[in-house]
Amino acid sequence: MSLQFGWNEIRNFLITLGVFLVLDIIWLAFISRALYSKHLSYLMAPKVNFAAAGIFYIIFVLGMMYFVINSALANNDWMAALLPGLFFGLIAYSTYDLTNLATIRDWPLIITVVDLIWGSFLGGATCTISYFIIKAVS
Repeated sequence: MSLQFGWNEIRNFLITLGVFLVLDIIWLAFISRALYSKHLSYLMAPKVNFAAAGIFYIIFVLGMMYFVINSALANNDWMAALLPGLFFGLIAYSTYDLTNLATIRDWPLIITVVDLIWGSFLGGATCTISYFIIKAVS
């Protein structure tokens, strides 16, 4: 595993970031909005902190590149993108949601369950789609 920053790595990062953003924006804007509003309105800020969200997206995508996608590309194996991507998403979203479930009063269990499923899907789908796009443009 390596984290280098040549043109190919920057291109691969931007592809992966784009895939991740498209999937997550569809989720947040169209699919889960009502669910989060129903169960978390008492915690939701009136405005999104886009700087914090942007930092999360950059760190998450760098993690997927470092721990999943680079290895899948090196091994020329899309399954090495899918399964570790699912697990990476599960780990990352578990960190947030299970910590909230453990420490925030009245944190809804349904949000934790849905987020763990979403995070797993998002990680696996992003890594796999990105793998195929990167392979196609390489």
